[in-house]
Amino acid sequence: MTSAPPMFPGFDGLMTLSRREGVDIRPTLLRVLTDLYVQAGSHTLDEEKQFVELTARLIDQVDDATRAAVRARLSIYPHTPRAILLKLNLRPVEPGQPMPLAQSIAPASAPVAPAPKPPSDAQMRMAASLPMQPKDASEISTMFFAASASERAQILHNLAETPLKPSARIPEARAARAMHILEMAAFAEDRDNFSRELGEALLLPHQIAEQVVNDPGGEPLACCAKALGMSSAIFQRVLLFLNPEFGTSVTNVYRLSRFYDVLSERSALIMVAAWRGAIVAATRAKYRPALYDDERHRARPAPAQARPSVQPDVDITRTTRNSGK
Repeated sequence: MTSAPPMFPGFDGLMTLSRREGVDIRPTLLRVLTDLYVQAGSHTLDEEKQFVELTARLIDQVDDATRAAVRARLSIYPHTPRAILLKLNLRPVEPGQPMPLAQSIAPASAPVAPAPKPPSDAQMRMAASLPMQPKDASEISTMFFAASASERAQILHNLAETPLKPSARIPEARAARAMHILEMAAFAEDRDNFSRELGEALLLPHQIAEQVVNDPGGEPLACCAKALGMSSAIFQRVLLFLNPEFGTSVTNVYRLSRFYDVLSERSALIMVAAWRGAIVAATRAKYRPALYDDERHRARPAPAQARPSVQPDVDITRTTRNSGK
């Protein structure tokens, strides 16, 4: 197959993976190529020619669901090559004929601000001390993992305005190396190495890193990627490859991509700090230091035994002598 043009970054690595036995990434590869192609407003003749060469063969080799998704994307793109339109059974646009476009998406109305609620005890403790306390970190982590997608978005929006201290940014060189390793691990669908590298880069315990990677919603993974400074393009490729079941859903990938674009770095770094503090709280609870009187409180009280008392008018010498007879 012809080598990929510069507009398809990482294509060589994808093709290397596609040659491995038992790894079929052709459906995802076709989706990625299509998404990259339609992002540009125009293309040169060489780019169009190479796109036709790369996708024409893949269209015949993928499943019906992937073919339908690609067909839907290219049907509304005004610069889809004629050869690809014919291969997808789409009617080419004749010269001078206006291209039917989808209706523009109405701008979202401004959300109604909820009525202010009195701060809880945890919020008052957080406002009183900028560094996050382990107990508060544990509460935030537990609440975030248990929340729905809309609730998680609201939590992160609120965190950006709190006085909580976020974790420090990862050094640029370390973050760049981590993102390269994470992207390659995602291409190989190697979640174990992905979790390990994510935990080492962000100083997260392995159990938290695994929980982030295996979370079905994807918002925790978006927070970690934003904390590393990962670009939107790399994050989308990670979504497509890391979990094939998740990546094949256009709705999931699109929702998380929009979520990632509006996610603030501060909120992501605060969540990283919360996950670190949650482990500290769990460790303290597990290994609580013993107090000096713990043994006395844990011991079962024994019933008091009555000791015989000596009558004051009894002659002990006489009693002993009489008993010896």
